[in-house]
Amino acid sequence: MSSESPYFLPFNSIVKDISLPEKFTFPFYYEPHPIAIRAAEQLQEHLIHQTDWVHNFGLDEKMDGQEIGKMFGVLVVKNEQGELGYLSAFSGKMANGNHHKGFVPPVFDMLAENSFFNVGAAELNIINTRTRELEGSEIYHEAKSVLAELEEIAKNEIEERRLLRVSNRKSRKELKLQSIEENNGVLPAEIEKQIINESLKDKFVLTETTNHWNEKIARQKVKVDLFSDEIASLKKARKLKSNDLQKQLFDAYHFLNYHGDEKSLWTIFQEEVQKDPPSGAGECAAPKLMQYAYQHQLTPIALAEFWWGTSPKSEIRKHGHFYPSCRGKCEPILGHMLKGLEVDENPLLENPADGKSLPILFEDDHIVVVNKPSEFLSVPGKTIKDSVYTRIQHQYPAATGPLIIHRLDMATSGILLLAKTKAAHKYIQFQFIHRQIQKTYVALLAGTLNEDSGTIDLPLRTDIDDRPRQLVCFEHGKPAQTEWKVMSNEDGNTRIQFHPITGRTHQLRVHAAHSLGLNTPILGDDLYGSKANRLHLHAASITFQHPETKEMMTIESTPEF
Repeated sequence: MSSESPYFLPFNSIVKDISLPEKFTFPFYYEPHPIAIRAAEQLQEHLIHQTDWVHNFGLDEKMDGQEIGKMFGVLVVKNEQGELGYLSAFSGKMANGNHHKGFVPPVFDMLAENSFFNVGAAELNIINTRTRELEGSEIYHEAKSVLAELEEIAKNEIEERRLLRVSNRKSRKELKLQSIEENNGVLPAEIEKQIINESLKDKFVLTETTNHWNEKIARQKVKVDLFSDEIASLKKARKLKSNDLQKQLFDAYHFLNYHGDEKSLWTIFQEEVQKDPPSGAGECAAPKLMQYAYQHQLTPIALAEFWWGTSPKSEIRKHGHFYPSCRGKCEPILGHMLKGLEVDENPLLENPADGKSLPILFEDDHIVVVNKPSEFLSVPGKTIKDSVYTRIQHQYPAATGPLIIHRLDMATSGILLLAKTKAAHKYIQFQFIHRQIQKTYVALLAGTLNEDSGTIDLPLRTDIDDRPRQLVCFEHGKPAQTEWKVMSNEDGNTRIQFHPITGRTHQLRVHAAHSLGLNTPILGDDLYGSKANRLHLHAASITFQHPETKEMMTIESTPEF
């Protein structure tokens, strides 16, 4: 591979002063290496000044069209001649295409002319068009309307006949009793015959009415079914064809690893997570970069990915900020692709609570209140077992309660209330469920605000493609409300007090960072802002009713920042 390759890009500044990393980047939690930052800066300069294509990133108010920010990636590599350079890629498609000068090609080009995907998509479009035509047909809608009207008339008339039959039956019973009484306990034959005939007549009329409407409805239903059966058949065919096309697409994506072993996208997900790949898997920047490097004998040195443009409405993405690879789509793929490379250790497997103490703010026979340090789990994780729960369990082996009543994020410090007995746990849990417990948090925001107080109301749900990140989702999110007020301004940062009305995962972090919230992330938020020495978020006070004495208690803790 020569440095003249259109994808192998040389550095336009001297990088000999930058020491190369000993191991490759762990892509799911990292600080970009200086050499990767230099490559990213060069790519960003290119994005600002290039004129080869047009894409509305939302950075130019004068530009028309939908604003779509993109994730970009750079992979610093060495070629076979020992030359250092980098590769560039974007996630998904950009400027309505997959191929742009200076960016590595997709692993599989589903947009290629006459590709099986385009052919299949065209067939699906034909099915969709026919389905929409049938569903929107005036004849179909009129037939359904007539059917609904007939069913309503039939229902009313049949019910009317049934009620009349019930009323006539009652009248006949009264006639029978009266006749027996008037004839010394004997029912005259002519009266008995009259009652039988009238009963048979009522039954016959009800049956005839029911049959009449059933036949009429059945004839109209045939007209409706001519459309609905074809629509159902089209939808079934569309589903089967879509599933087949998706499976074929998953099989078309093949990924190499450092050893040269190749696996399809479908095989990777079935082996690693035992489920189908999510939509868009294989289209992210990192897998594109690694695949091109392996295919062209380029040695991966360091990786970095950054967001360029406006953030999606549901997510929190800051222009120019670096982000780790997504877990839902990329973790299984990169797990395969990184095999054979020496990769940095996963810092999430290290116990950040090692060597930290767990101060107790209050305790008695019923409860214990601790001051949890930052980077300290509330409950055991998948790989790290050290936590508030395990520490308290070890310290109070005689405790009979479930201990944990509520949680704090690992990165959040402050007050955590635990129960020593089942009765105390149940009593305090009731207060949490009915929002009778008051909690306040203190945070330092990485910026200043234009207002002094307010309420944020943004529903949240988990980003299933990138856990544990949360999304703002007005359709499927759970209600989340936060009251806030500014405490002080400190050297360009804002000290703020939060009062969460609800208690959703990452609620305060998302409400602070999201553009519809405060649009100012908490200092040190490595998920929704930028890293610092710690997340500057602290659970500063809690007010609750003691489970035994019923006394209202307030426990306070001053943050260390």
